[in-house]
Amino acid sequence: MKLANFFTFLRIILAPVFLLIYFSPQLNSAFLHVSVYIMIPLLIFAEFTDFLDGFYARKANAVSDFGKLFDPFADVFLHITTFFCYAVSGHVSLVLILFIIYREFAMLFLRMIATKNGIAIGARKGGKFKTVLYVIAGFYSLFLESSLRLGFYFFTTTSVFTSVGTLLYLLALLAAYVSFIDYLIVFLPRLKNKNM
Repeated sequence: MKLANFFTFLRIILAPVFLLIYFSPQLNSAFLHVSVYIMIPLLIFAEFTDFLDGFYARKANAVSDFGKLFDPFADVFLHITTFFCYAVSGHVSLVLILFIIYREFAMLFLRMIATKNGIAIGARKGGKFKTVLYVIAGFYSLFLESSLRLGFYFFTTTSVFTSVGTLLYLLALLAAYVSFIDYLIVFLPRLKNKNM
């Protein structure tokens, strides 16, 4: 396995690990504080693998059509997992997360259709910006959840902090759909030329 793909695969593995640690206090309350000190570095490393896979793919001149599919799949896998956790805890509306999921499934479907027609859809600036907003919104929710678990209730009971979280997810959702429209504008004509 190429090193770049290894880091992408690692992101997929770390997503359910994060999920299990996130909900571990439900099994045993002793994990309440401990989970915070595991979740934060775990998510930082998981997000950092997104940089590592791209870095090593370019360094080894190993950018591939497979990697162009595998990398965004791993991103979606991780982000949907963390967003689900935050939605269950009430840090973000489940409706917002569902609209994000709709977008991501639509994008994965577009990538599959393109691949079947011999077209690899690489990341575009709008998609990368959307991912940055996903990361920021996700870490903000993790900050709120961690504050709650450590007893700093001020951040979770003050409407300003909860409103900031909602705003971040709304911006991420907007960026997600704007970038999806951008992908459609760029790649649908190429697919039509392939007699889709």
